[in-house]
Order: sequence, then structure tokens, then C-alpha cells
Amino acid sequence: MDILNDLKLQYRIGDMTTKLIFWNVLLFAIPEVFFSLLKLFNIHISYYDFIGLTNDPSDLLQKPWTIISYSFFHANFFHILFNMLMLNFSGKLFTTFFTQKQLLGLYVLGGVVAGIVYIASYLFLPALANQNTLLVGASASVMAVLIATVTYQPHMNLRLALIGNVKLWHIALVFLALDLIQLPLENTGGHLSHLGGALFGFIYTKALQNGTDLSSGFNAILDWFATLFSPRKSTPFTKVHRNPKSAKPAKTTGKIVTKDKTQQQIDEILDKISKSGYDSLTADEKEFLFKAGK
Repeated sequence: MDILNDLKLQYRIGDMTTKLIFWNVLLFAIPEVFFSLLKLFNIHISYYDFIGLTNDPSDLLQKPWTIISYSFFHANFFHILFNMLMLNFSGKLFTTFFTQKQLLGLYVLGGVVAGIVYIASYLFLPALANQNTLLVGASASVMAVLIATVTYQPHMNLRLALIGNVKLWHIALVFLALDLIQLPLENTGGHLSHLGGALFGFIYTKALQNGTDLSSGFNAILDWFATLFSPRKSTPFTKVHRNPKSAKPAKTTGKIVTKDKTQQQIDEILDKISKSGYDSLTADEKEFLFKAGK
């Protein structure tokens, strides 16, 4: 149970990149374990048909959630490992310049646009006609985050192990080139979805620079993500005694909620995290929050 509590604490104090990684890992690990156990009883069920995005538009009408759910599930261990490494890299860079809310909105919207590009490619490209395919993975959403960051700060210097100093646009160019090279080879629809996510990342940043935040409608989702594993706050009741000797009518006063001092300090730290990120905390604040979560 200590491990579970520590994971809950890490989720609570983590930034949006951490929360997205948590969800991707959970949505990969839990079904894999559950359906692997079912196979021991000779029960074979493919849950990808329920959460993956197919290239058939009629399937999307029957399962509209798949336009979002596909970007939170993965086909195998190495698939999720690579995507989560890239999400951690891209997400941390993105939130250097933008907010946690914008990261969540970009991740989801990038996946939606990429999914539309994926379906459209099978409708309008003759080479892909009459094929039945299924799309899963966060690659397109991660590409949206990466390209959005590159569009805003292309000449940002990075130091990579075994390579040395590179600019951010060099990294983006490598990933775009890999998708373009592999288009005629295999998984054409998947690589086109990656490019669709990249295109949306570019459009997203350009819109921001012109004063339009395309992710502004995702604030409610962010609040749900941020407070999912937070303890529910209870409002203490204060017993009030009326003095029978008092002839004056009681004055109406505003309701005063008295918070426990420890809880108040936790709330202040969590507010600081939501505004400036976990890295903005002092060492004492991090230690206090970690002890409080035990």
C-alpha cells in the first residue's frame, strides 16, 4: 500500500506531463494484465477493437470516443516506452514556455486532428483504399507537442548524450524525416497521422502568437486530472450557542470556514504547483508535501 500511496502522491504533485504519462502507463498495464489472465482460461478478447481508431468512418459514428481514446493506449511495451520518453522530453520543454492546461489541450486536440487525417487518408488516397487498419498510440499527440514547441523556439540549444549540442529544430527534423521516409514502406496511415499531429502543433503555436488559444476549452478536464487523487476536503461545522439574555437581534455574518493548518499549507503548495510547476517548490516544501502524503 505504501507504493500505491507514493504513486498517488507523485500524481498529485506532478505536472501535466507526469499526469499524462501516468494515464498512458495505467491504460496500457491494467488491460494487458487483465486480458493476459483471461487467456489462461482460454478466453481471448481484443480490447483494441473497442478503444482503437479504425480507418472506417462508420465505425467512428458507432464508437465516437475512439477519436480520443486511441491516443492513450499502446500496442506493446516498446511502443509505449518510446512514446513516453518522447512525451516526457517534449512535455517538459513545452511547459517551459506554455501552461499545463495548454499542454493537455494540445495533447488531446493534436490526437483528434491526427485521427481525422488518418481516416481521411484512407478515403482519398487510392493506394490505401480497401484496407482495414487500426490506430493506437500517443505518437501523433507527442508530435503535436514537439512541433508546437519547435515552432515557438526553434533555435533552443540542447545537449544530448553521445551527440553534443543540437538545436531543437534539428530533433524535430529527424522525426519528420523518419515519418516521410517510412510513408511508402509500412503503416502509411499511422505515419500520416503523425504528420497531421505535427501540422496541428504548428497551427496551435501560430494561433497562440496571434492571440488565440485553441485549447482554452479544456480547463475543466485539467481540473479533473489535477484533483483525481486528491483527498476530498470536508467542511467543519461550528456549534453556535445563542445567549438568551441578549436582547439585541443576532447579526448575520458571513460563513467562516476554519481549515486545519496542515491542510491549508498543502493547499497553498498545490496552488503553487498548478501555477508554476513542481520544480518551483523549495526543498522544504517538497519534503513537507511528501511527508503529508504518507
